[in-house]
Amino acid sequence: MPRTVRLPHHSLVAYEIATQLLAVVAESKIADVRLRDQALRAAKSACLNIAEAAGRASRADQARVFTIARGEACEAAAAVEIGAITGHCSRESSGRANQLANRLVGLLTGLIRPRGNPAPEPKNPNPKPRT
Repeated sequence: MPRTVRLPHHSLVAYEIATQLLAVVAESKIADVRLRDQALRAAKSACLNIAEAAGRASRADQARVFTIARGEACEAAAAVEIGAITGHCSRESSGRANQLANRLVGLLTGLIRPRGNPAPEPKNPNPKPRT
């Protein structure tokens, strides 16, 4: 689709991945009508919330809306996964939706985290005992 005007969300990789997730959800053709509707609504909402967040002025407002988008991406992928488990769509669709959702969740987590605050260090699984 040709774009004559670039809006803020067009520069986000997260938006591109969200649109790919939406396409995979649509192509999965979940046979259960209610589950398909829920999956499509969640995938569309992820895209729309990313666009909305990109247009927000404050970091706190952006983070809040990106957090909603992250939840919607998880819901969309889970709906396709449930469709595959129940035989209403292919396992391949589920796998692709999960791959894209995983990448999208990572990107959105980065957009949610306050700037200048790196990801927390993983805790040492084998701490030294105190003596």
